[in-house]
Amino acid sequence: MMTHDVDVLVVGAGPTGLTAAGDLARAGRSVTVLERWPTVNPASRAFATMARTLEVLDARGLADDLLAHAHTAPGVTIFGGARIDLTQLDSPYRFAMITPQTNVDRALTGYAVAQGADVRRGIDVTGLDQDADGVTVTARAHGDNEDRHTWRARYLVGADGAHSTVRALIGADFGGKTILSSIVLADVKLAHGPAGGGLTLGSTRDVFAFLAPYERHDSDGSWYRAMVWDRNNQVPDTEPVDHDEIVGILARAMNTDLGVREVGWKSRFHCDERQVAQYRHGRVFLAGDAAHVHSPMGGQGMNTGIQDAANLAWKIDAALAGADDAVLDSYHAERYPIGKRVLLQSGLMARGVTLHPRVARGLRNLLAPRLLRMPSVRDAVAGSFAGTTLRYAHRDGDNPLVGTRGTQIPLTQDRLTQLQRHFPGFVFVREHGTPEVDVVGVLQAERGDRGPAVLVRPDGYIAWAGDSANRSQWAAALARWTASGVGAASPFVVAESRQLS
Repeated sequence: MMTHDVDVLVVGAGPTGLTAAGDLARAGRSVTVLERWPTVNPASRAFATMARTLEVLDARGLADDLLAHAHTAPGVTIFGGARIDLTQLDSPYRFAMITPQTNVDRALTGYAVAQGADVRRGIDVTGLDQDADGVTVTARAHGDNEDRHTWRARYLVGADGAHSTVRALIGADFGGKTILSSIVLADVKLAHGPAGGGLTLGSTRDVFAFLAPYERHDSDGSWYRAMVWDRNNQVPDTEPVDHDEIVGILARAMNTDLGVREVGWKSRFHCDERQVAQYRHGRVFLAGDAAHVHSPMGGQGMNTGIQDAANLAWKIDAALAGADDAVLDSYHAERYPIGKRVLLQSGLMARGVTLHPRVARGLRNLLAPRLLRMPSVRDAVAGSFAGTTLRYAHRDGDNPLVGTRGTQIPLTQDRLTQLQRHFPGFVFVREHGTPEVDVVGVLQAERGDRGPAVLVRPDGYIAWAGDSANRSQWAAALARWTASGVGAASPFVVAESRQLS
């Protein structure tokens, strides 16, 4: 039996696993990804990439190419004509990017491989043991009981989806329940798309349909990703999806004939609300759908998983460089509440869409449009939906900016995400007009406005804010998250040198 040694083993080559693998490889770590599917799974459910995730992708040089071949939706029309308006977001990306998850997978695979990650497909994980020094994984080629291998890694990221083998092997409970059954996803060509464009939801007491436009048109119509559901047609996931089922639900939910010209890929599934109690299990970390699943309403699944990975990868890299173990504990502390919030808001939307009592639906249709026309409510809902207003908790005594994202801080040169394409470590943004500070291994930039100095973490969130002249404060914040602190080489210097050479 052959044994392979790596710094980090990632199980699952979806968006979550590929983001983690690419980030760790970019930091100079040896990474192997094990994926049970022999080829890229064409049956991807996700199709909406939100503003905060686009910022994460931009920091890795991926957003521009994806957007060049995608549709952008400035808002989401929901029940009662209410609209979630994304055009006022505090982000360069004031829209949702609509493109099949397979395109995001392809971009992230290219990123991970280019950074040096070893992506191996058609591998089933069969065993997992961990000790004080690392994790041992046994695996075999998919469908081959003879071709067995062993991997030894310092840390393991379980990003292998809702039916996670890693989660089962470590014995993590996945508590929760099924909230909707017999949901159908399909790619449909429509002669007459819904008025107003963008993301559109239509519903009655018994059916709903959600349409997301793709950037694919011809003389015969335009392509959309459709999600449809019928209260009175609840069948197992294994039941084939009929063409007439999709056409009929679309017509009833949208109250018009959209002229379905063609139905492409289609699938039936159910959705659960589940979350593990702990994201960290010793040297094993759960991320993405392996840690949390929820209603597809709001398109949060892929986005939350990618952001899990962006939070986790740099912390594993820091731990490998000798940072305090508490840095790894912060992954659960920061991402578990976000996952819980996503479950809540996507669940509320699912329950709102499928309300059955007439009085309740009437109140919903009356109140939702009025509330979403109020600027404060509009911006709060849109920011939560897009991920731009989500923040991490800060400690007592910290500046209130700590835990918020630093992406929108104006700089004298380039955007933060543009700088992060080449320097994946900490960024010290000093006040406008002030000289550089004396620190090794941290990229520096200058604010373009009159705000305070900030120390930005590799995932784009602020670790400290204040006066750059107060060296002891920002040095302590840097030391809290890294092995080296101030004046010593950072673990990110290797990655910077490699990319610039």
